Amino acid sequence: MYLKKAFWSEVLKSETENNDKSPETSPVSDLVSSLDDQRLYREVTLALRTGLRDARSDFSFLRLHGLANILKFLRSVATSDSTINLFCNTQSIPALQVVPVLFQHSLQETDDQIVNNLDHIFSVEPLKIKSPSTDAEVSLALRVLEGCCLLHKESTLLAHHFKAIQVLMNILATRGVLEQGACLDALISIMLDSSLNQTDFEECNGIEEVAILIKNKQVDENLRLKCGEFLLLLIGHVNGREGPPMAAIHDDIRRLLGEKSASLIWAASQFGSTLDPGQRLTALHIQARRVLESLDLY
Repeated sequence: MYLKKAFWSEVLKSETENNDKSPETSPVSDLVSSLDDQRLYREVTLALRTGLRDARSDFSFLRLHGLANILKFLRSVATSDSTINLFCNTQSIPALQVVPVLFQHSLQETDDQIVNNLDHIFSVEPLKIKSPSTDAEVSLALRVLEGCCLLHKESTLLAHHFKAIQVLMNILATRGVLEQGACLDALISIMLDSSLNQTDFEECNGIEEVAILIKNKQVDENLRLKCGEFLLLLIGHVNGREGPPMAAIHDDIRRLLGEKSASLIWAASQFGSTLDPGQRLTALHIQARRVLESLDLY
């Protein structure tokens, strides 16, 4: 669901253009501002309630539909500071929190449904079966998790309560390329400015898992490039302090990837402070390619 522009905003704009009176001192502008705030609140809560209702479903296709709507909603929210603040406020309401639903349904580790007895056959209560998460559902859930953590910092704490790092590292080790790429992006977002999640990542030997993927030439090249981008972002942005957690990250990369590749990663991770977002993304791709080439030489 995309947040729509209020129809009365054009009326206010035309009035202010034809009136020397400042909109801040106009009773009409105060009324319009109040109406706009109420409209945004209703749209935000409606979008979240509708998307979360489907995301809690027992059927994968409904969960996928709900996650797609939530992701569209987050993209609309990100265009304005006021809507970002409104979304952050809604995440203090348990019924509207997105992160718990992701881990309780789409990212839940489900065991094979083994029927231990036949009591349900002779009872009036049917056996409840929940369809497992598909690859597309897991990938979409990870994108939603990434968006929530980037827009709302407290979502990283909610993710920690659900052992997010352990869940994501399991996805990285067992799932396909689609989920692994989304997983690396989600890992960066939940570790950003979160010492708890950084500590969990270190305890799970996360650097080693990423190093195994990037060194394996049998792995899809795009995924290896994504691993290179992950290491660059991890060194340049997530690990901003010399002390714990992840105090030994440079030594770990040097041990796992070699001195030359580790030095290149450290130097390349310092890029982009004066570049616009588009240029930073292009530079990130170029530097990740260089990291990959340095590994393939040895």
